Amino acid sequence: MGGLLCCLQVDQSTVAIKEKFGKFDEVLEPGCHCLPWFLGSRVAGHMSLRLQQLDVKCETKTKDNVFVNVVASVQYRALADKASDAFYKLSNTRSQIQAYVFDVIRASVPKLNLDDAFEQKNEIAKAVEEELEKAMSAYGFEIVQTLIIDIEPDEHVKRAMNEINAAARLRVAANEKAEAEKILQIKRAEGEAESKYLSGLGIARQRQAIVDGLRDSVIGFSVNVPGTTAKDVMDMVLVTQYFDTMKEIGASSKSSAVFIPHGPGAVRDVASQIREGLLQGSSVSH
Repeated sequence: MGGLLCCLQVDQSTVAIKEKFGKFDEVLEPGCHCLPWFLGSRVAGHMSLRLQQLDVKCETKTKDNVFVNVVASVQYRALADKASDAFYKLSNTRSQIQAYVFDVIRASVPKLNLDDAFEQKNEIAKAVEEELEKAMSAYGFEIVQTLIIDIEPDEHVKRAMNEINAAARLRVAANEKAEAEKILQIKRAEGEAESKYLSGLGIARQRQAIVDGLRDSVIGFSVNVPGTTAKDVMDMVLVTQYFDTMKEIGASSKSSAVFIPHGPGAVRDVASQIREGLLQGSSVSH
């Protein structure tokens, strides 16, 4: 009905290409237009001005000889003031954009190692966008944005990369564990050294107290019992200590059997041995 009345409706975000007798005449904006077909006017086609997206998957090789699939996403749209160029100059816009993307990616990625390609995705996308903008602007298209959304190496390469990463993390963990064990051993050794040092101080003070007590006993006994010598007092103290020791061994229910010589002669031998040891220790200290 619209064709019989020579009326044409152009939808929003769309333009129509009007020809007259097969020659481009004008670009029709959205709205209602009169199109007298009997005067040779006709619509050659419509073109959308909406933003469009094209995902391009390109296989290429990195500098370290790893084949990867690079996926680029190109967002583009036709310019209203250059709609005639976009309509007449390109027969297949998507194929043209794809060809430029292939060209730039296959020129850029082979210069980079695999790890560098992952790190420089933005630089690759920028190079693709600049090349597309320079080429497609002449055909009436605007490149809005270009993104490298994925760089996918071969499955075996990904598995190897994961194993390398896992091995590196295990190595770091092992180093940290060894360092922690080293610190623990150092602290344990320092604690043992401090414990032995304090134990030695305690033993030394204990022995000093025993010596002081024995000296006081000898002096006190010699004063109270005239005619006794230090040797007599020492023998009596040692005999007393001997019997106290025997008493403690017998009173302890958990003690093991101990066989020691017993009798006056044995006590005298023990006293002689202890006395000689004390005298030797005293001579060494002097």
